[in-house]
Amino acid sequence: MSEYVLKLNDFLVSQTDEKGIIVFANDDFCKVAGYTIDELVGKPHNIVRHRDMPKAAFKDLWETVKRGEIWTGYVKNKTKDGGFYWVYATVAPMVDPKDNKKYYLSCRRKPSAEEIKKAEALYKTMN
Repeated sequence: MSEYVLKLNDFLVSQTDEKGIIVFANDDFCKVAGYTIDELVGKPHNIVRHRDMPKAAFKDLWETVKRGEIWTGYVKNKTKDGGFYWVYATVAPMVDPKDNKKYYLSCRRKPSAEEIKKAEALYKTMN
């Protein structure tokens, strides 16, 4: 399984509805994950969830954003071809002023090698 290492200027952005269905993905997200925009929009965001990620991390993410707070953390995602990539993610809840629907905006950047090492060690202790 090959690792895709983000470049310093890669900035992955996606937006989901309140059920986690992708409604927007930028070009960097598509490129890194290996999907076209049409393959991502309408799919659950967990299409890129890597099996190494502990369920507790996503439980914390969802509990945080559903309270209306911003969540940040390190995430190992999988690519379409079975590889993986690490990101430092910031997920923010949003409300569309036109229809009052809730959305979640995720912005992701390259983490440092040291940050990845710490996240890997932590995630091995979680279930």
